[in-house]
Amino acid sequence: MDKALAPEDAVERIRRDGIEWVDLQVTDLSGRFHHVTISSSMVTPETLEEGFGKLDGSSVRGFATIDESDLVLKPVLETYAVLPWFDKTARFITQVYGFLGSGRFIRDPRYVSERLESKLSGEGLTAYVSVEPEFFIFDSMKFRVDGFMSYYKVESREAYWNGGGGARIRTKEGYYPTPPLDQMMQVRQEIASTLRNYFGVEAEVHHHEVATAGQAEVNFRYSTPTRTSDNLQTLKYVARMVAYRRGLMVTFMPKVLANDNGSGMHTHVSIWRDGTNLFYDPSDEYSEISQYARYFIGGLIEHGRALSAFVSPTVNSYRRLIPGYEAPVYLAWSRANRSAAIRIPSYFRGDQASKRIEYRPPDPTANPYLALSAIILAGLDGVKKKIDPGDPVDENIYMMTEQKRRMLGIKTLPRSLDEALDELETDNEFLKPVFNKEIIQTYIDMKREESQRLKPYPHPAEVYLYHDA
Repeated sequence: MDKALAPEDAVERIRRDGIEWVDLQVTDLSGRFHHVTISSSMVTPETLEEGFGKLDGSSVRGFATIDESDLVLKPVLETYAVLPWFDKTARFITQVYGFLGSGRFIRDPRYVSERLESKLSGEGLTAYVSVEPEFFIFDSMKFRVDGFMSYYKVESREAYWNGGGGARIRTKEGYYPTPPLDQMMQVRQEIASTLRNYFGVEAEVHHHEVATAGQAEVNFRYSTPTRTSDNLQTLKYVARMVAYRRGLMVTFMPKVLANDNGSGMHTHVSIWRDGTNLFYDPSDEYSEISQYARYFIGGLIEHGRALSAFVSPTVNSYRRLIPGYEAPVYLAWSRANRSAAIRIPSYFRGDQASKRIEYRPPDPTANPYLALSAIILAGLDGVKKKIDPGDPVDENIYMMTEQKRRMLGIKTLPRSLDEALDELETDNEFLKPVFNKEIIQTYIDMKREESQRLKPYPHPAEVYLYHDA
């Protein structure tokens, strides 16, 4: 992505690249990508400034009612990219505006992230964020849900259940194997190269993750919350398209396989002022973190249960958040303890540039514009109120007795989406500087409805366990 692009330059680039169609991409409240494609003849410096009245908001979940459905899409010019899989087609990520010049549409999730950055800038602060999205690359995934039959079936050329000879990865043994066990290296490489060469997203690392069946991770360079969110949405789009063109499919669903690890999205945050990392203190003997960082951690612990509604936003998210699968369950912090929700990566001493906190509960179904903003606001509330996070916990919390966890004051994350939404309803004041009341309530209502839709359906495993009860 370009750092800056004037409307006149954008139009010239479209002409120079021979673009005939322009894809306008937008993220809904749940985090899904949508698009509408317009003729490049409609793109002028004036229309790029005004936007395009091309979105029926009443047809997009969480956006608008039928009486306020006419919405305008305004391209974010630095997100311009030529799409490698469609002839003479480029894309822009867009901002959403209301009808008849009513200004920014307040339920546009990108607007939340932009407001966060404006707030930080007004306080002389800059936030940098990176994410580690995990996902599965399957040969196929079939499913059916109705009143008398429910099932899903995963096919993967490298999974242990395919049997026979050749390269197979056993459950929980997928971390960093070399080919031929790692049969998805070329797919990940194409995803990473496409991000870099066509979309300007600096992919830095890719590897096989812990689970069998093609679990992958592709990391890209850190940036501001809004740009990182744009880049994550682009990664998800690119990963799906690359897989589709190879006859494969990608899912970012947090928990797909029983008895194997799910897909998380560890999120790294640091706060800077005038070129100084406010999280760094070289005199701190524990992990070179400042008191500012400790208060930030205190805010994450204080609001962690409410945060779950944004960072673990699906019913399926809570099947991942269980002991035994390297997913966090307890709101505690530590230097290297991966059973804690908050970790302080500590690879080298004296490294101000990389000093950060790692928040481990998020998964890749989160709407990044909302989730990253909420994480930062929770931490800043801790700074504002000087919330003490308590002592770090440097032992395996999973192995502790309930009595010891209670003695240490360790809280647990919610065990369901409904529980997380209950927490958000009662603990959302820390979001108010950026999230307006309407978007919070709309989000809660949307997620309540989503949870309710699943409740009438018995799980196949329940039938297995209880059919003879």
